[in-house]
Amino acid sequence: MAPYDASFRAGSLPETPTAPVRTVVVGSYNVHKCVGLDRRFDPLRIADVVAELNADVVALQEVDRRFGRRSGLLDAETLRRDSGLHLVHVSDLPDGHGWHGNALLVRNGVVTRLRRLTLPGAEPRGAIVTELALPAGRLRVVAAHFGLLRRCRMRQAAMILDEIAEGESMPTLLVGDLNEWRPGRRSSLRPLGALFGPLQASPPSFPAPLPLISLDRILGWPQGVLHQVDVHRSALSRIASDHLPLKAVIDLGVTLPADAAPLSQAA
Repeated sequence: MAPYDASFRAGSLPETPTAPVRTVVVGSYNVHKCVGLDRRFDPLRIADVVAELNADVVALQEVDRRFGRRSGLLDAETLRRDSGLHLVHVSDLPDGHGWHGNALLVRNGVVTRLRRLTLPGAEPRGAIVTELALPAGRLRVVAAHFGLLRRCRMRQAAMILDEIAEGESMPTLLVGDLNEWRPGRRSSLRPLGALFGPLQASPPSFPAPLPLISLDRILGWPQGVLHQVDVHRSALSRIASDHLPLKAVIDLGVTLPADAAPLSQAA
């Protein structure tokens, strides 16, 4: 397991607020290796789009080089300066950003547990499972990028459900580019409904200039943790990547199932 970036770690766990409002903003963005629709490689433009989200936690996909040395493509210092978000270090490389291209940015909090998953399938895919102590409360974020083949996506969904089932009960999100556009019975994401409930239609996020397809998702457990999910549209986001970012409000004050039922019962 790779270490996380301790640069944003506070001296002690953030205190859970006593105020009734315990919300955080979560985003998801496939940055297309920082290559925009104008074919320009521009990490600074990606950093600007991330800053526009004004989110507390952001899952990113395609943040590393795909071939050869898997070094990171982002400008982490610019992200930190302009958005206040810090990169959780999960790569084996000192200059890497993600795990199979998946990265997580956090504004303020402590990583209490982190696991990297190599997802099954015909192509290299992965996910990172990060448990966070945030000022608003505890949150588990599974950041993933599913494969292009339906049978592989179904196996990848099953593996993530098994991983979540082994953990403690806490608000849990599955965030990322899940590469599934078909709704209902034809969807490879149907197994995820066992935990996350009936999967509602996600706002179309691809292709960025005229989004028609819902490839990107933010799913939440338990019921009520996930509020409104929106696509972030701006002049920059329409050209910086082939995907538009997603953004959602998460309520960490949601009541967990009675008797602190383990997630295994839900999954």
